[in-house]
Amino acid sequence: MIPIRDTISSSTIPVVTYSIIGLNTILYLWQISMGADIDPFIYIYGFVPAKLTVPEISAYFSLSDMLFSTISYMFLHGGFWHFIGNMWFLYIFGDNVEEYLGTIRFVGFYLICGIASALLHFFLNPLSAIPTIGASGAIAGVMGAYFILYPKAKIFTLIPIIIIPWFVDIPAFIFLGFWFLMQFYNATGSGGASGIAWWAHVGGFIAGIVMVKLWGEISQPVVEDKLKALTARKTSPKLQNIHPKPVEHSLDLAGNIEITSLESISGTLKLVNIPWGFYTRLYNVKIPSGVKDGTQLRLAGMGRVGSYGVRGDMYLNVSIKNPTV
Repeated sequence: MIPIRDTISSSTIPVVTYSIIGLNTILYLWQISMGADIDPFIYIYGFVPAKLTVPEISAYFSLSDMLFSTISYMFLHGGFWHFIGNMWFLYIFGDNVEEYLGTIRFVGFYLICGIASALLHFFLNPLSAIPTIGASGAIAGVMGAYFILYPKAKIFTLIPIIIIPWFVDIPAFIFLGFWFLMQFYNATGSGGASGIAWWAHVGGFIAGIVMVKLWGEISQPVVEDKLKALTARKTSPKLQNIHPKPVEHSLDLAGNIEITSLESISGTLKLVNIPWGFYTRLYNVKIPSGVKDGTQLRLAGMGRVGSYGVRGDMYLNVSIKNPTV
């Protein structure tokens, strides 16, 4: 299952999430440029439990080196798909968790989840001399927080059926709950021999649940209000899920589409996903400039199909999230 986007749009630009993605990208490009020198680099900055427990190995590392690796390991990756997968999941789930916690607290939250992930891996594999790298544990913490905060959100998901792409909306608690169960199953089963630190994923997810509950009770720093004002979004999401309802006594369908005040003035182009029955359809919808809150846009022939192939229309009600007075 590949998440495409969620239905909870954030009202601020997730600067920390984007910064983490940017830093990971720079370091990954640096990694692939190192060639044969990459192995000792990974051993130094990856998290290796044996650095703390095996005298023959720990003799080559200082205590500060060993402690630093509990952070540095989460900014390194083992390959292209490992890197892309982690960054995509962070992109999907990070913005909402960052908005809830605030920019400053999210930094600490992310790092603590990554450290907790490494610690669980350490306690269950204390003698392992294999370097653990990747942001998976920290991102699992973000997913655990999302699981608690937005269980009823829908995850627009791509499920490949052989060569046929099937798009479906899956409730977040099902998507993330299934993901967690798969990590736990692999950690306790034959997946443990795959070289993937499954327990680190499990530890990160649990840490995220615990942390978001604890930190949700802590008041935001005073500067957070200023940061939110600076990072407020000026546009609505490019891709939007439309859940249409039948119009009584007709073949027409009706739904809602969200835009911002700026977009209502300048006009915009949205990509909308309109699931109806078994099918899921993607369309480009042009929002004209000067549109008002409550305006209905008519999409001809995109309603239900009646007898003799007659089609109804789709009506989208424009909702301006922050209408100007």
